[in-house]
Amino acid sequence: MVGIGFGPSNLALAIALQEMIKADTGRTEYAMAFHERQPRFGWHRGMLMEDATMQVSFLKDLATMRNATSRYTFVAYLQEQGRVAEFINSKTLYPLRVEFHDYLEWAAQQFDASVSYGSEIVAVRPVIESGSVEYVDVVARSASGGSSTVVQRARNVVIGMGLTPRLPDGIEESERIWHSSQLLHRADSLPYRPRNFVVVGSGQSAAEVADYLHRTFSDANVHTVLSRYGYSVADDSPFANGVFDPEAVDRFYTSSADAKQRLLDYHGNTNYSVVDLEVSQDLYRRSYQEKVLGKQRLRMLNSSRVTSAEEHADGVRVTVEAMDSGSVRTMDADVIVYATGYRPSDAAPLLSELAGECKRDEEGRLAVERDYRVITSEAVRCGIYVHGAVTEHSHGLSAGLLSNTAVRSGEIARSILRR
Repeated sequence: MVGIGFGPSNLALAIALQEMIKADTGRTEYAMAFHERQPRFGWHRGMLMEDATMQVSFLKDLATMRNATSRYTFVAYLQEQGRVAEFINSKTLYPLRVEFHDYLEWAAQQFDASVSYGSEIVAVRPVIESGSVEYVDVVARSASGGSSTVVQRARNVVIGMGLTPRLPDGIEESERIWHSSQLLHRADSLPYRPRNFVVVGSGQSAAEVADYLHRTFSDANVHTVLSRYGYSVADDSPFANGVFDPEAVDRFYTSSADAKQRLLDYHGNTNYSVVDLEVSQDLYRRSYQEKVLGKQRLRMLNSSRVTSAEEHADGVRVTVEAMDSGSVRTMDADVIVYATGYRPSDAAPLLSELAGECKRDEEGRLAVERDYRVITSEAVRCGIYVHGAVTEHSHGLSAGLLSNTAVRSGEIARSILRR
């Protein structure tokens, strides 16, 4: 098996394969390899603020929901770090994001021998024997450049490339135009002391960016541009959270197309364009306190949208339109940060040489079986699997989230071994 990408999803897959192979056969050697474009393991490093917490329980780690006795659980990590008692005393289900990232790195390090970092996949080529595609050749090259390539032949390929930052049409990243995913990298290297920021977006990342900039740059103004009247609070109530349960994937997968769309619409407020209540309340309190004191630096431009952002030598000229009145204002910012989310990385270019064999639905999306295996023609005998947000249309809201990572990766591992 060759895995493309080595984020939490394929890391959880490596764990599941290792544990299942050992349990079934007693073997501790296995033929799996992963390619990761980043130079080292990293998961949303640009948003690892010191005080930011996870939005999912620590029990939804890389292994617990599939195998609570795994040596790769978050609790096993705490045990090795000597922090079990202190974590229990903190009385929280939601660890610091930097701590959870350290846990992910701890687990990833145990598979270093199976991972090629700084490796970019350029093609997945069919290998035909006796008229059937029995294998694929995965072609990789250095992500830092160069023309030399490495080819690995695989019986199965699992594509877990994660997400790609989304920016509005016509907007490109620059020294003064950022995507929220690069926040800490950019903010730490500023050669000047900024006086004005503009933050675009209504979701958790936008609120966290506004919070971080307001606290870090104590003499700067932070203008937040929200299309809504304010930050909408995430629905994390127990019943609503059931949409992320492993059993919910079965129900979603077998639903009609209309029912699937209704479920995505009904429960989008568990994950998309919503903010934790505590973060929203804190920002509101700060904004109100500043009004009372006559020293307002945090300003909310609600029911508004940015219509243009033109970079010049000394900053960015930002034009904001009020969506209710149609009034327009311009402001000069040192930096504008777009917290405008992500889109699933497109697997189609990698599978271009197999495009004629891979089935698609009415909207042109890859057709995927319940075990995340791409549905192909009968000519393809090797396994092509995809996981992540690219399967949200077929497997539901948990497809691209940590909530179901352990179980999802276990299902892929079981499918590979069974087939």
